[in-house]
Amino acid sequence: MTERISREALHGAMEDLVGEGEETVASAARGAVGVAGATAVLSVTLAFLLGRRKGRRSKAVVEVRRI
Repeated sequence: MTERISREALHGAMEDLVGEGEETVASAARGAVGVAGATAVLSVTLAFLLGRRKGRRSKAVVEVRRI
């Protein structure tokens, strides 16, 4: 004969399962925020440096003379 599963046992098992999932998500979120921040800083730095290089390369030389 099979044992009956009580409501409290089922509720406790679900809380344990959800608790483990929340811990996993929290730890993964910390790592993801760090990676996203580093990627953003690298992207902005790269865009700045490439913009400076392009500006130097295509910069027009203007000579102003007084008459």
